[in-house]
Amino acid sequence: MQTGVHVTHHSGVTVVTLDRPDVRNAVDAATALKLHEAFVAFENDADAKVAVFHGAHGHFCAGWDLQAAAKSSMPASDVIAALEFPQGVAQPAGPMGPSRLVLSKPVIAAVSGAAVAGGMELALWCDMRVMEEDAYFGIYCRRFGVPLIDGGTVRLPRLVGMGHAMDLILTGRKVEAAEALQMGLANRVVAKGHALAAAVELASQLTKFPQATMLADRMNAYEQWDLPMQDALRMEWERSKARVVDGIEGAGRFASGEGRHGKF
Repeated sequence: MQTGVHVTHHSGVTVVTLDRPDVRNAVDAATALKLHEAFVAFENDADAKVAVFHGAHGHFCAGWDLQAAAKSSMPASDVIAALEFPQGVAQPAGPMGPSRLVLSKPVIAAVSGAAVAGGMELALWCDMRVMEEDAYFGIYCRRFGVPLIDGGTVRLPRLVGMGHAMDLILTGRKVEAAEALQMGLANRVVAKGHALAAAVELASQLTKFPQATMLADRMNAYEQWDLPMQDALRMEWERSKARVVDGIEGAGRFASGEGRHGKF
């Protein structure tokens, strides 16, 4: 089976599409490598401002390809060694591909159908999730003893709080769109078949903002976790003080009538 990772570009928006329809876009080792390469290329592309992560044929991603894993003759010790978290690597690959990357630019997940197990972890890796009304999340790997090793135990509690996270991690239950939106797991819910278009539209909106300021605010929000308040405030200032000049210029545009009453 082909790795099925396709990349297209649309005026500053990079769309990365996972396309393995026979296995609901489940990821094997070759596909994980292709996904990692696609997002490293996005990070290094000066013309690309926002990425959209999409699964073709009605599903986001059904997780790790358990059928491929079952057919593998590789000893468990070798599997663990292949998935080891490398030391001193600037852009390390995760088991599902991009899950260990810390990018400087936003990624939006366009979630249709199943986003389960490692597929849910990939969606959690993204900055935002646009979800179709009949799509669903779930740590379905709970049934088979497959651990969360693509950031799920780290990102899920930070996103929805420990109470919701423990419910989902321990039970592995299905989480449909309405509940996902209520708990903050989804950012937008759209009609069936419209997640990709809505995510691209949202990404296009982000490309129109002053980028340096938006990216500084984004990284400050990520890096404040577990810092004492004073350290977090100092980090915010140090990263963003160079953007004050942008704010002064923006104030001039506001004074001239641009962007009044919340207009974009």
